[in-house]
Amino acid sequence: MSRRMGSGSGAAANGPTLRRRGHATLRRTALSRTGLRCMMAVRHTRNDSTKAPGMTTSRTLATAVLAFALAVAVPVRFSPPAHAQEATGTSADGATDDRWTPALSMQYLGVSGVAISPDGSRVAYVVREPLMEGEQSEYLSHIWMAAADGSRNIRFTQGESSASSPAFSPDGEWLAFTTGRSGSNQIWVIPLTGGEARQVTDAKAGVGQFRWSPDGDAFAFVMRDPQTEEEEEAAREKRDVILVDQHFKYGHIYSVPFDPSATGTAEATRLTEGDFHVTGFDWAPDGERLVFAHQADPRINTGRLSGDIALVGADGGEVTQLVTGDGIETSPRWSPDGSLIAYASSGSQPEPIGLADLYVVDPATGATRMLPETPNRSVFILGWSDDSGEVFLSEFLGTTRHLIAVPVDGGAIRQLTEGDGFVGSAAVAAANGMMALTWETSDDPGEVYITGMDAFAPRRISAVNTDAPRPAMGRTELLAWEAPDGTPVEGLLTYPVGYEAGTRVPLILNVHGGPSGVFAQSFTGAPSIYMIQYFAQEGMAVLRPNPRGSTGYGKEFRYANFMDWGYGDLSDLLAGVDEVIEMGVAHPDSLLLMGWSYGGYMTSFAVTQTDRFRAASMGAGLPNLVSMVTTTDIGDYLVGHMGGEYFDDYETYEKHSAIYHISNVTTPTQVIHGAQDLRVPFAQGQEFFNSLRRLGVDTEMVVYPRTPHGPTEPKFLMDVSERILVWFNKYLRGPRPAAE
Repeated sequence: MSRRMGSGSGAAANGPTLRRRGHATLRRTALSRTGLRCMMAVRHTRNDSTKAPGMTTSRTLATAVLAFALAVAVPVRFSPPAHAQEATGTSADGATDDRWTPALSMQYLGVSGVAISPDGSRVAYVVREPLMEGEQSEYLSHIWMAAADGSRNIRFTQGESSASSPAFSPDGEWLAFTTGRSGSNQIWVIPLTGGEARQVTDAKAGVGQFRWSPDGDAFAFVMRDPQTEEEEEAAREKRDVILVDQHFKYGHIYSVPFDPSATGTAEATRLTEGDFHVTGFDWAPDGERLVFAHQADPRINTGRLSGDIALVGADGGEVTQLVTGDGIETSPRWSPDGSLIAYASSGSQPEPIGLADLYVVDPATGATRMLPETPNRSVFILGWSDDSGEVFLSEFLGTTRHLIAVPVDGGAIRQLTEGDGFVGSAAVAAANGMMALTWETSDDPGEVYITGMDAFAPRRISAVNTDAPRPAMGRTELLAWEAPDGTPVEGLLTYPVGYEAGTRVPLILNVHGGPSGVFAQSFTGAPSIYMIQYFAQEGMAVLRPNPRGSTGYGKEFRYANFMDWGYGDLSDLLAGVDEVIEMGVAHPDSLLLMGWSYGGYMTSFAVTQTDRFRAASMGAGLPNLVSMVTTTDIGDYLVGHMGGEYFDDYETYEKHSAIYHISNVTTPTQVIHGAQDLRVPFAQGQEFFNSLRRLGVDTEMVVYPRTPHGPTEPKFLMDVSERILVWFNKYLRGPRPAAE
């Protein structure tokens, strides 16, 4: 039985309206079929259908500083791709603002990178917008600045190069940020009193993360080892042979002085040396030392297996190991009084599944202790209270993401934010007890809010998305149900726009990635791989469950699909579908399935176990765990979930691989993949597509060039949901090939 738990709504307040700039208007010309030829689609339709034995069928920059003012308003219009017009009926010029389309959702801009000044009077944040004029298909990010009282709001950086990572100086007089306007990513600063931005670093390989020194007279930053002259020459002469897993380019810490009166860049000093890769760092409050987290090498996979904490002097010199062991230690943050360093750790074990508890270490003695367990045990450290008594974190709590405070004396954990919604980015001005954050709900897009930490009373101070058109939305409801084995499961159900109670409609089962991902109560009209309100506009309900293995529900739930991919988690998903059918919302003969990454895995596996879905779409899926584990860049993540290496236990890997059950499939299945995917290699999609084609199952394969594990170009992002809708409608509106 389901428990309907309502839909979230965000706090709202009056605020200035952010207008889109003229040169970056999100105007879009219609993409014709030929205009989309850069996205390769291969289709196969079977001529006959067979049903294999064992198949189960179930019912179940600077000038803006001087004048805080609003940018000039510019109308925003799009034209959707022609192939989507066939499915949606949207006019060719795309001018309508009364229907949800991918083009309309793209008008909602991303808000992130919040920073608050030391006195809490100003908030900087990053706004990302898509550029899709003509040959453009990219994103541009710029920094905006708001007064904490919401009275003033300006775009702080200018130009055609993105700017990000805003950071106020300790005295609150400067804002530092990174931008690639000079060629590679470098630290730039701009005075808050007015003046021109200037470049501080000239790091050969570009700047990664950076931090002001406590007194504001220097920066520390991470840079990967640059190419040597010999390597550059080899590249020019086309003899740059790669030796796999050798000659790593490690990330190390550098410092550079900051002189407010200087005009040029300053020479950087390298602080760390050795065969290790720095993943995060922080200054000691006296500026004499830095604490940093490091792993054995820069491979992503390595970061899931090891990580230690060390110290180094502000002038470099000997590195002192502070926390070592079998677990993964990350994200060190020094307390304001210098007595403790907080960090996240998996404890005494390598942890590929996502365990991260909060620990503190005494830098003088090396003594460590674990602080009280948080509900989800997967912390993200934000910083400390001014009195060094609490550590501030963000954490998923079911379908929400909130800020919490953990006392170092072992006292009760405080939840700092409330409501049915999603905290994205957050920053704390510990001295005056204020925090800035981005907040969104299922119905409200992301904006920047400010509130005190003692009493959550958010006040909106940005207006990034207030001008974006807002057609009627399909409402989103939080549901809860039980799997057949009694496992409690939650999920989010979005109804069709204008849904009338008692009407049965097509239902899309949307499976998230991970598996330790989560569907949260974030804005359903936002641009994403799966445009939820677009499907709702087309008369479909969308169920987004959080099956066992999801984050947000604690360690035990996150571990509940250990060595059980495709079985217990699939039962959670199908039980959710049954619940929506029993509610009288879903039509049992109009069920659809889609998912990306692990969601793509579940899609591939589900169609080998049931034929109840009219059609399916597998995005970046991994149907063959045997070939996946030796080709992905995170092989040990899969080893961790399967309980061992494939060569020691073929049976387990094959049992949980869709490709070994492929003869059961009768469901028409679309395959979508990025050509440059290293996380789930492109061959995974090819294996499934070619197997379906040889079996005579209706299929098509859509390939996005230049694309890694998800679309990074806005035109491709828009295309995904449109192609899926066309695929789904083909089998909803026409007869599905009958099984024998």
